[in-house]
Amino acid sequence: MAENTPAQALSSQYSPFLSRHIGPSMLEQQEMLAALGHRDLESFVGQVIPEDILERDLSTESVPECCSEVTALEELHLIASKNEVKRSLIGLGYYGTFTPSAVQRQVFENPSWYTAYTPYQAEISQGRLEALFNFQTLISELTGLPIANASLLDESTAAAEAMNVSFTLCKQRQARCFFVDSDVLPQTLEVLHTRAEPLNIELIVSSPEEFSFDENVFGALIQLPGRSGRIWNPQDFIEKAHQIGALVTAAIDPLAQVLLKPVGQLGCDIAVGSAQRFGVPIGFGGPHAAFFATREEFKRQIPGRLVGQSLDIDGKPALRLALQTREQHIRRDKATSNICTAQVLLAVISSFYAIHHGPDGLQKIAKKVMYLRQQLELALRKLGYQFDEVLRFDTIEVMSTSAPQVHKLANLAGFNLRVLPLGSTINESKGFGISFDELTDEKEVQNLIDIIAGVIGRPNPSLASVELKLFPQDLSRTEPWLQQSVFNKYHSETELMRYINRLVSRDFSLVHGMIPLGSCTMKLNAATELVPVSWKQFADIHPFAPDQQTKGYQILISDLEKWLSELTGFAKFSLQPNAGSQGEFAGLLVIRAWHQARGNFQRDVCLIPTSAHGTNPASSVMAGLRVVPVECDEMGNIDLNDLQNKVAKYADKLAAFMVTYPSTHGVFEPNIRQICDLIHSQGGQVYLDGANLNAQVGFCLPGLYGVDVCHINLHKTFCIPHGGGGPGIGPIGVAEHLLPFLPGHCLVDLGGSNSISAVASAPWGSAGILPITWMYLRMMGAKGLRNASAISLLSANYIAYRLDQHFPVLFKGVNGFVAHECILDVRQFKKKSGIEVDDIAKRLMDYGFHAPTVSWPVAGTLMVEPTESECLDELNRFCNSMIAIKKEIDAIECGDIDSLNNPLKRAPHSIETVCSDDWDRPYSRNQAAFPLPNQQLNKFWPAVSRINNAYGDRNLICTCLEMASLDVDDSLSDD
Repeated sequence: MAENTPAQALSSQYSPFLSRHIGPSMLEQQEMLAALGHRDLESFVGQVIPEDILERDLSTESVPECCSEVTALEELHLIASKNEVKRSLIGLGYYGTFTPSAVQRQVFENPSWYTAYTPYQAEISQGRLEALFNFQTLISELTGLPIANASLLDESTAAAEAMNVSFTLCKQRQARCFFVDSDVLPQTLEVLHTRAEPLNIELIVSSPEEFSFDENVFGALIQLPGRSGRIWNPQDFIEKAHQIGALVTAAIDPLAQVLLKPVGQLGCDIAVGSAQRFGVPIGFGGPHAAFFATREEFKRQIPGRLVGQSLDIDGKPALRLALQTREQHIRRDKATSNICTAQVLLAVISSFYAIHHGPDGLQKIAKKVMYLRQQLELALRKLGYQFDEVLRFDTIEVMSTSAPQVHKLANLAGFNLRVLPLGSTINESKGFGISFDELTDEKEVQNLIDIIAGVIGRPNPSLASVELKLFPQDLSRTEPWLQQSVFNKYHSETELMRYINRLVSRDFSLVHGMIPLGSCTMKLNAATELVPVSWKQFADIHPFAPDQQTKGYQILISDLEKWLSELTGFAKFSLQPNAGSQGEFAGLLVIRAWHQARGNFQRDVCLIPTSAHGTNPASSVMAGLRVVPVECDEMGNIDLNDLQNKVAKYADKLAAFMVTYPSTHGVFEPNIRQICDLIHSQGGQVYLDGANLNAQVGFCLPGLYGVDVCHINLHKTFCIPHGGGGPGIGPIGVAEHLLPFLPGHCLVDLGGSNSISAVASAPWGSAGILPITWMYLRMMGAKGLRNASAISLLSANYIAYRLDQHFPVLFKGVNGFVAHECILDVRQFKKKSGIEVDDIAKRLMDYGFHAPTVSWPVAGTLMVEPTESECLDELNRFCNSMIAIKKEIDAIECGDIDSLNNPLKRAPHSIETVCSDDWDRPYSRNQAAFPLPNQQLNKFWPAVSRINNAYGDRNLICTCLEMASLDVDDSLSDD
């Protein structure tokens, strides 16, 4: 047998999937290594990663060896088959729905949608920005509130964000009480508790009728319909709240809101909820798009992202992310929220669901649900069951001694009903609840009636026709809504398909080229990894289904917890956090709970390097900690003297130190063990932000070099797609002593003996997309993962090598190498040529690239992360493009090109601009549009010219007008 080539040394066992995931071929790897002065990957990696944390021979016990795609699919299908798919009528925020086939195929399963990144570069993101704009319009129309964001993580988190906004806006400084409707969803109440406790906010849980407001109350949350299904008119309650200056939030059901008067018209200040039942599968709890809508005057406090309409430099309407100064990387510990991601892909699906059905179709679905519930209610009364005469939409709860038998027979017939009281077992149950949904029909209703009648030995009443009773006039939607043309013209599949693909053509994704965003890890999301997500055995499981029906998910979750633990050196993982930011929050709460369990209530200081991601300080504040910044030195490393001084200063108050590793400056700091030891010496805990774990997997074990808690991003390192800005998953791994404090859940036995309360609605967060990571790990195996990390380091260093003489690499490690990303310094060009970092970012669009990360963590720089999935041709194409741009800058500096009217300052160049009869530029159309040789053969066109961000913020429009109706004023030319 022939010996392995040097580049094969890290992958002695052939992985049939590895060559599909890794971009550079073996020969290309050799070429890149030679350019860097190395013969093999092992010696190269040894120069990049500090010796004292480098695991030369990382053996694994639980992580299986690599396998083929076919084998992985077969194994996962066997696991999936252990889940029992039944009709879950449990409700509680999760409902059966049908994703329109055109949307399933053209959006959910389309890499043009799921491989895109957050639309920060708006000129090449107009497609998903428009889809999100439609989503915001849908939510605004449903709620009657003028400002809606572009989605949040889940309903419970949205409610907690509403509480936080209410608290922030309260003018009564002594007010620290928040009213919570006793009919709220149980998971929402628990997440509210999680968020309230660190901030010393008191929750008052009561029925609205029994509650009296006073000056200590800053806000209130009501649920419409309530958990029990009850609907009531909250106007008097809202008026009383407003009299003492409190804000009122309504957690709503979007399908019920189709028929109900918009809560904004009832007086609510904020509306939150989940759009799950608008076409998104249940998926064992997620991911789903939550929403947050509010009044115009609160627009700067709204959490998450907001899409707004502006103009480009040609005066054409264009969309972009609005009010970005609210975001964490700018305001840090003073940010509106720690949420830096959303559920974009799911919000897009829900928006297309609404477009597919239109207002009339949505109304028909809602009326059908309400009609069938009324039929069931009539039959139950005929059978002698008693329940309150209240307004309801889709849900009925019945208390009965026959409940255990009803549940057992329903289960045998293929139904899951809500077990009452919540949290009890079937044998303990005192009642049952039934929530109907879009999939319910008369046959299903009759089956349920037959089951219930059989339990009590009564004749089965036939399903009787009833006269549909809608809500009373004061609670009914009476005005036309969703009149915008987008919700009324794409009802045929032909037109919907064309509209979806028209938006696709305006978006840059991994389908088109590399997205070299630093700290974002835009690697391959392989099709095989995503196939199982659509299987009904994963997609149609309710998060509160009985344990015996979820054996497949239990195996999947157990596998991932074991594999991730072994790959990182931690004792255990919790998969509950549904974003990296939520992982940070959960991990810090675990540390805080550990300190308090030891009686160290005074430990409330969190040390954070100034280079850290903005979510770190924002999450710390949410967790009730005080943020103390730690300086970095000129090499980009943590300033050890400053750290030692601050550790000494806050020794008895030190709770945690948050560190990103490799650092956000793109280097492996050599003193990470020393830093961890220093923190531990004073009783603190080390929190690792795992955003950059892609550089460590297979080589380093954070749990063994001193880290106590770490969140990892499954949507970065472990191949869950970014989806244009979500979904994501941010599980946390902890050391042995922190195991008792892992997150629990009110409806599921979960977490440790002293678990913190839940940080997400569902017990396992966005469990529906966990099969993606399972497939990636199973196909790669431990050795394949090690190889992937090595190539990510190799690719970044190759780019740094090629570009350093043109754009100085700002930070390097002790041996002159970067980690998996590098920071290119472009600040020097501004003084000589007037060219700034944004000009280079926009010009890259003309070359066919998404820009690297702009001005973070250092203003005026570009941070480049190529990942292991890009081939050498693509890496060279990027380098050649950057070098060509440098020549354009040189021409400006020499005076050969005008300093204002040049290809960079006027980039990007849309097809409309290039084809215009009016060409007033001193450079050619060809230079503008086709700066690379043969680019005409494969050209991605920016949809619009450069967008005027300031204009959009001054003239904030966040819901659909007809695009042509936007007024243009003289302020267009303003900065």
